[in-house]
Amino acid sequence: MGVVGEKLDIDFVISTGDNFYEDGLTGVSDPAFNESFINIYTASSLQKQWYNVPILTKMDHRWLCLRSFIVNAGFVEFFFVDTTPFVNDYFTDPKEHTYDWKVILPQQEYLSNLLEDVDSALRDSTAKWKIVVGHTIKRAGQQGITIELEEQLLPILRANNIDLYVNGHDHCLEHISSTHTDSQIQFLTSGGGSKAWRGDIREWNPEELKLYYDGQGFMSMKITQTHVDIVFYDVFGNVLHKWGISKDHDDAEL
Repeated sequence: MGVVGEKLDIDFVISTGDNFYEDGLTGVSDPAFNESFINIYTASSLQKQWYNVPILTKMDHRWLCLRSFIVNAGFVEFFFVDTTPFVNDYFTDPKEHTYDWKVILPQQEYLSNLLEDVDSALRDSTAKWKIVVGHTIKRAGQQGITIELEEQLLPILRANNIDLYVNGHDHCLEHISSTHTDSQIQFLTSGGGSKAWRGDIREWNPEELKLYYDGQGFMSMKITQTHVDIVFYDVFGNVLHKWGISKDHDDAEL
């Protein structure tokens, strides 16, 4: 990853969650942060800003974690969405899932405001490329489709013509190309940074599933005014899959 990052001269890194296993961090002094982040991503090319979808205290100068936020890079905007509170099972099964929900209760009010904010931000955006980042939504691996997000968030994403949705959750690499008549959203899963779930794939429409790789790896994006180029790599930096799309320069406000 460090070698590819140097070759591409990356500007920043996006992390899609599940960074600290098994149960996250116990606090700001938890040594797991050093063991799983600082001591791992030591390459000079990775000493850039990291944008993350989990909610954690800022424990390293690279590390930015908020619930939902926007990274404005001029002709491209990244919309980070707090997708975890949509999953009802996380609330109804406290023995299996332990989350501190105090700051988002009541759940439905929080989600209603969040959906309104996401819709408004996407509608107001004049960026050429709109990319949404969450932890989960549509995946061909073990976790499958998150019904709550497909029913509540996905219609907003389609209505606002986003280009890419990037997530983690499944411990693999995936590229799903939507065949929905109202949009051509590309769903990109980059969850192969650590332990991989080998052989864990669900039946999926072959017209949509462009890549499923059940090993470790990562993904890069190269974005210009007119082109987006996506590349998936295995843990050794070997190219597994490429995809790209172009837009006319005059389409910036569409």
